[in-house]
Amino acid sequence: MQEEQNNNTTAADAEQEIDLLELARKIWAEKRKLIKWGAVGLVAGVVIAFSIPKEYTTTIKLAPEASQNGGGASNLGALAALAGINTTVGQGKDAFSPQLYPDIVSSIPFSLELFDVKVTDKDGNGTTVENYVSKDLSAPWWSSVMALPGKAIGGIRSLFGSGKLDTEEKKPDSFRLTPEENGVVSTLGARIGVDVDSKTSVISISVTMQDPMVSAMLADTVAERLKEYVTEYRTNKARADMEYAQTLNDEARDDYYQAQQRYAAYMDRNQGVILRSMRNEEERLQNEMQLAYNLYNTTAQQLQMAKAKVQEITPVYTVLQPATVPLIPSKPSKMLIIVGCVFVAVVACAAWILFGRDLVAAFRSGNGSAGTDNKE
Repeated sequence: MQEEQNNNTTAADAEQEIDLLELARKIWAEKRKLIKWGAVGLVAGVVIAFSIPKEYTTTIKLAPEASQNGGGASNLGALAALAGINTTVGQGKDAFSPQLYPDIVSSIPFSLELFDVKVTDKDGNGTTVENYVSKDLSAPWWSSVMALPGKAIGGIRSLFGSGKLDTEEKKPDSFRLTPEENGVVSTLGARIGVDVDSKTSVISISVTMQDPMVSAMLADTVAERLKEYVTEYRTNKARADMEYAQTLNDEARDDYYQAQQRYAAYMDRNQGVILRSMRNEEERLQNEMQLAYNLYNTTAQQLQMAKAKVQEITPVYTVLQPATVPLIPSKPSKMLIIVGCVFVAVVACAAWILFGRDLVAAFRSGNGSAGTDNKE
């Protein structure tokens, strides 16, 4: 029984080998067609590769300050980091973890703040980020062809519109964006990326633009805006406390100066007077001045502590990799596109030779026999 199974397996393998050889012979017999299809794929790949505009990517790497944790917690965190687990999320009073940075940069308010940023292209022409994204970015020719119906519809609608031109420049409203503003926001969200390493907490900010100078300038701006955003969030409560302490200190200082002035004026008016009632008034004014001074001194100390608190919780970032103007485009990969098109063309030709031609012939013969039966 076992020998019969082995024989059947050997026969099946031999049959499969024969089928593969037959398929290879069938393809090799049409090698000229394969070469033609490969040439067509090569031409298509060259056209596609050189039609896609060049893109330049600028990357900035920031290292945030180390978290202040206890010794035992730090040891456990180090062990967890070796395993690829980030234990800093949710620890401490600050719930603003670096893992939220990508969501911040891709948010609509953050993108709207970049609209008025001044950038300069490699030719020295200055413009804003909004104008550059909406007017200066180019697209492949087939994108323009596909957008023609939409432009035609928009032109027809404008002809039948009210004809009123709104020349007043309005600041973008995040609650209600226009289609043009929404398009710029979407483009910025796709071209600006933030990645946070879960082990080292290193923040990588990358900006991809068609102009290398614009890419570098915008990447530097995004990094600075992100640091300002995080700093403002983390120091918001401490700055409010500092402002309140400053108000109390100003009030206490004014009260002290007024009490000091009253005491000095009284002493000037009553020099040489030895009446007991005058002495009592002098002591009262002196005590008021001393109390005002003590309060002023206490509020001054509290103000200094509040300022120190703001400085303490202000995040510090170390720039590991600054923004530099890229010299080599990051995409498209022309060689990869060309090889991919040639490969697809050759595979499509092989599929046509092996299966497609026979299926079409069978389909045509089936329709012909069905037509003959109908005539009969």
